Amino acid sequence: MSAGALPRRRARQVQVRWRDQVVAMGGGAPVAVQSMTNTDTADPIGTAIQVKELAQAGSELVRITVNSPEAAAQVAALREQLDRMDIHVPLIGDFHYNGHKLLTQYPECAQALSKYRINPGNMGSGSGAGSKRDDNFAQMIEVACRYDKPVRIGVNWGSLDQTLLARMMDENSQRAEPWTAQQVMYEALVRSAIENAQRAEELGLAGNKICLSAKVSGVQDLIAVYRGLAARCDYPLHLGLTEAGMGSKGMVASTAALAVLLQEGIGDTIRVSLTPEPGAPRSKEVMVAQEILQTMGLRAFTPMVIACPGCGRTTSTFFQELASRIQSYLREQMLVWRSQYPGVENMNVAVMGCVVNGPGESKHANIGISLPGTGETPVAPVFVDGERTVTLKGERIAEEFQAIVENYVKTKYGANKIAA
Repeated sequence: MSAGALPRRRARQVQVRWRDQVVAMGGGAPVAVQSMTNTDTADPIGTAIQVKELAQAGSELVRITVNSPEAAAQVAALREQLDRMDIHVPLIGDFHYNGHKLLTQYPECAQALSKYRINPGNMGSGSGAGSKRDDNFAQMIEVACRYDKPVRIGVNWGSLDQTLLARMMDENSQRAEPWTAQQVMYEALVRSAIENAQRAEELGLAGNKICLSAKVSGVQDLIAVYRGLAARCDYPLHLGLTEAGMGSKGMVASTAALAVLLQEGIGDTIRVSLTPEPGAPRSKEVMVAQEILQTMGLRAFTPMVIACPGCGRTTSTFFQELASRIQSYLREQMLVWRSQYPGVENMNVAVMGCVVNGPGESKHANIGISLPGTGETPVAPVFVDGERTVTLKGERIAEEFQAIVENYVKTKYGANKIAA
């Protein structure tokens, strides 16, 4: 079975929209990429700038924190500012503790958001009909129904309904063969997500307006919980570790967890929750999410650069510098190419460092260059669609190769647009 034919769990489809921009989750739609701002939403200009950066990086949904009256009061202004910037990415409001009050007291906020994120574990005390938690939950669902907004019901093991967990612990103690505490936790997460979704439907929210998540921070825990969730409901599922971490640890943990589930057909939208380096762009999490999906063959976002790791045959760093330069160039150009040259995101570019695998990998790519390794003739053959076309040498190899790439894009993918 090819990567493009990976099995997909059958889920009902939920659509999130703002104006003419519609993002579908489930129902056979491509796995959607989303992200979250870390700005104060009470600052609509600063938040709009970050939303724009995330959207331009490829985030198809952007979540914002709505945690105070000051933040809720600025959501409509934020939406208006984004529309003036021609950024129509749907906004998701992230609510905890006081969401029922904010959505009720600030109707312009409720209208401007495209989706609400609700955490049932952070909605008050008690359990069952008539409890504070149920009343607050019902208020949020009523607002979602009134404005026809989809909802993500997201349970976290860091804020799980303690009443439900205590009840399940009591039930477990009565078993002839009690489950482990970990198994009870898994079941509590799954049951909480599904039962709250069912409660939302009882309150009038359509089933095709509900998406679920059950986030944890451990890789094996996430895989176990989502396998259980996927087996017991047909709501679309949002995947992501709740705290992936920083740098390589965060990227590796997210990839390890999400790749297993995606390979099994589980997951309709993903977020990579990276802790950014101080001052670093928030958009790194979008790039990692895209690369997970693209390297698995599930989606294509930007041309891929294939480059060898280097060895004793490649003592010069030139091929590394060229690969980095081409990768950055392709990503920057995608802001324009995405609309001008449909299909360019499927292009492969090879930048190889010596004769061992250089010509072969270059022939397999759309465009490839095989740079000279240590002791090799100082020339660099270029291959286009498997055929050797030119040999570069001298001081301007990088500039000449970039020009070849640009010309290839205009010639091949420009023709695709005309044909379409």
